[in-house]
Amino acid sequence: MKTGMIAPCGMNCGICKGHLREKKKCPGCREIDTNKSVSCIRCIIKNCEVIKVNKSGFCYECRKYPCSRLKQLDKRYRTKYSMSMIENLDYIRDYGIEKLLEKEQEKWRCPECGGVVSCHDGICYGCGQDILGRKELSRKVGN
Repeated sequence: MKTGMIAPCGMNCGICKGHLREKKKCPGCREIDTNKSVSCIRCIIKNCEVIKVNKSGFCYECRKYPCSRLKQLDKRYRTKYSMSMIENLDYIRDYGIEKLLEKEQEKWRCPECGGVVSCHDGICYGCGQDILGRKELSRKVGN
C-alpha cells in the first residue's frame, strides 16, 4: 500500500474494487482521472478548494472537519463496508500516514493468500475468495 492511495477523505483507494479490478483499473483519487468513474472525477470532497491548499492534503486540516459531506460518506461506509474515513483521517493526524498504511495492510490482507481484500465486496483480489462473506449476503438480499 502506498501513501498516494489514501484519498483526501481518508478512503484507502488500494482496497477499492475499482482499483483492484483487472479491466479499467482506477488509479486512485490522487492520480489522473483516466479510468475513474464519473462520481470519483466529480467528487466534491476530492475537488474541495481547501484540500488543494492545506499542508497535508487531507480533510482533517479543514476548519469544518468533519464537514456534512464527509460525515454522510463516512456513515455509508461504516454501515455498508465496515470502514471509516473519519477514523482513518484521525489516525493519520495522530500517528502519521505510514502507521495508517501498516494498520490498513494488516486489516485488509487475505488470510489465505496474503492478497488484498476489497472493502466493497469482501473479495480477495489475489485468490478470489469471499473473505468477508458479502457475496453470499448480497445474494440473500437480492443485490
